[in-house]
Parts: sequence; C-alpha cells; structure tokens
Amino acid sequence: MKYRIIGETLPAVICELSAGEKMFSEVGGRSWVKGSITTETKGGGVGKMMGRMFTGESLFLSHYTANEDVEIAFTSSFPGSIRAYDLADGESIICQKRAFLAATDSVDLSTFMQKKLGSGLVGGEGFILQKITGPGLAFVEIDGYAVDYTLERGEEVVCDTGIMAVMDATCSLEVVSVKGIKNKLLGGEGFFDTVIKGPGKVTLQTMTVGGLASIVAPMLSSK
Repeated sequence: MKYRIIGETLPAVICELSAGEKMFSEVGGRSWVKGSITTETKGGGVGKMMGRMFTGESLFLSHYTANEDVEIAFTSSFPGSIRAYDLADGESIICQKRAFLAATDSVDLSTFMQKKLGSGLVGGEGFILQKITGPGLAFVEIDGYAVDYTLERGEEVVCDTGIMAVMDATCSLEVVSVKGIKNKLLGGEGFFDTVIKGPGKVTLQTMTVGGLASIVAPMLSSK
C-alpha cells in the first residue's frame, strides 16, 4: 500500500488502496475519501470492546474496503506529527491511548495493561494503554514535537505522565510516586512520574491535550 504524509503542524496521511485492500480506524476516523469504499462498523469481540472502553476510545472500529483504486485520508486531531510503523509478524509497539490513527486490516489493535496498577490508576498514563501488533502498516499520532531515544537494557528515562507517546514492546513502563511530600506539593512536577526502561526505542511528545487544557482552563475561568 502506498501512502504519503502531508501537512506540518496538523498533518494528514493519505493512503492509496487498490480494489479489495482494507484498513481500519477509530469510529469516524477517516477525514475524506476519493473513490468508492465500503465502510463497516465492527466491535471485534466483547473482550476488545471492553478494553477500548477502559482506554476511553469508542467501543467500535470503522473498517474500510476499497471497491476500486481509491485514496483515503486520516488527519491528526492535535498539532504534532503522524508516523508510520511497518510492523513485522508478531512485532508490537505500545502507545498512549490517543495515539492510534489507522492501520491495514492485518494489524491487531488491543489493550495493554501496566503490571503495577496502583499508581497507574491515578497517574496520567492510566493503567491501560494501546498495543499495536503486526504484520502490517500502522499510523500513529504524536502530539507536539517527537523526541526519540534508543534505550539499552536497564537504561531508563523518567518523564512527566502523558509524555510517553510510543515505545517498543521490549520496553517496560511504570508510573511511580514522586518521593518527598515537599517535592510533591512544591516541586511543580506533579505527584507522579513515568519511568520507561529499555531495551528498545521510545518516542516522547512535547505537548499533550491534557497539558494544553491545564494551561488554557485558568484563562477561560477568569473571564
């Protein structure tokens, strides 16, 4: 399947499908289509539907089948970038719950639960993330500017909650409480940190929807 990513701060990915090729996205995910496609809304089983409910996503997914050579476009919902991941059979990436944009029909989209639920329940990452498994091509939305690290085994990066966008399934993620009551109350960094350990690649994002909302909300309430 051919595709091209266009735009800068608010990008779109335009996929070229031949007759019979299939893709899927979150419900209502496609922005426009040039040509004839058939759209079906599917749940994919009770287990996966319940998992999507916990991530805050729609219970259903939209599946698209090209009836002829078509172009179908998916756009980002927040300023940032779109990345394509060409996943081998069984290869997985872990994403924040808003990251998944669209994928070819052979890709499996499922939920990923953190091993330690206590902090995850109240930390900004939540305790359920998204897991995208190949084979196939998947498109992921990154909020703000994307920063990449390749972590060696045991090497870690500590970041604010919500900053982790995508990581290899070989990495581990844990939401931990910030040490010291003074640091929590006066440090300005929040009560929780996200710790990502290698080996594997991790992509961080410089801005989140929640972060932007926390900046804008006081301005709106003061009017």
